[in-house]
Amino acid sequence: MRTYLSFEQPVADLDARIDELRAVAAKGDSPALTEEIVKLQAKSDKALADLYAALTPWQKTQVARVQGRPRCMDYLEGLIADFTPLAGDRYFGEDEAIVAGLGRFEGAPVVVIGQEKGNDTETRLRHNFGMARPEGYRKAVRLMELADRFELPVIALIDTAGAFPGVDAEERGQAEAIARSTETCLSLGVPNVAVVIGEGGSGGAIAIATANKVLMLEHAIYTVASPEAAASILWRDSSKAQEAATGMKITAQDLLKFGIVDGIVPEPLGGAHRDPAAAVASTGKAIGEALKAMQNLSGDQIRDARAEKFLAMGRKV
Repeated sequence: MRTYLSFEQPVADLDARIDELRAVAAKGDSPALTEEIVKLQAKSDKALADLYAALTPWQKTQVARVQGRPRCMDYLEGLIADFTPLAGDRYFGEDEAIVAGLGRFEGAPVVVIGQEKGNDTETRLRHNFGMARPEGYRKAVRLMELADRFELPVIALIDTAGAFPGVDAEERGQAEAIARSTETCLSLGVPNVAVVIGEGGSGGAIAIATANKVLMLEHAIYTVASPEAAASILWRDSSKAQEAATGMKITAQDLLKFGIVDGIVPEPLGGAHRDPAAAVASTGKAIGEALKAMQNLSGDQIRDARAEKFLAMGRKV
């Protein structure tokens, strides 16, 4: 079943008409109906292309969160061979909001760390909607240190509304865990590439996204706080989320312009949720190119380049 967002209603109406005509055409040969279906399909494709060529930041937020958009596990299945998950932080326990382990990307061994939101009620609850507790970030630190020790590149897949804000997470040192994970990203002597595949929310994203190369899918968002949270803070009114999204410059296009991200991964027409396999393949190609560009760098060169990248943010030209 196709998913339509509120702003896609014109496309939904056209597609509904196409489905009706196809049902009628299936009952008998009708060249006139076939011709009309072709015309309507072209009209639907153009309407969808026009919509997605001019999405507002709030509409991109809706696309980044939409049901059916490929999640971390979809990228692991499509890009990483022989993936072996590793569990636990060796301090407290396991956190399934972050999936991490060893595998092969384009035949070469890598460490992969990703935030998994889940696709239905059961998996969303198991993965806590992609919102990690301290043990999740400490697991990420453990895997990054393992990657450094064995000289394995690190791939991070970002998709979270933010770190889990519960009392139990604060009691176990949420802020320290996020800071330690960010510090570990910066200290790696191996290449690391991060891709924002959906939402990149606050410190919960930065903790594993402080990478040599930070990429974003075309309709993903990367933000210091969710638009709803920002609206609540600024105006004490979460209904102003659309206004907040516009002012915060959270889209891949804005962030590339400001030098916050290094590249944009194109999505299929109408968003990654309309063709998950194509989105995964496009992301894999971008990751491969980023890693190849760093394969001949020494550990010191990798660290220096990463540090300079983040130090340069916000400098006046």
